[in-house]
Amino acid sequence: MLNFLTAAAPELFFEPANFVQNLRYMGIGMLVIFVIIGVIILATTLVGYLFSDEKQ
Repeated sequence: MLNFLTAAAPELFFEPANFVQNLRYMGIGMLVIFVIIGVIILATTLVGYLFSDEKQ
């Protein structure tokens, strides 16, 4: 009845060695996201400081 769903399904294999090798790329990606968020926070703080109406 549902042969069309399983007929073209690729077989998936889990290889732990490949997962461990890809941890490096995942770590680099997370580091880049962390840096970008830091830059956004710094830019927002700087814009708030430069355009605030308070006199110091």
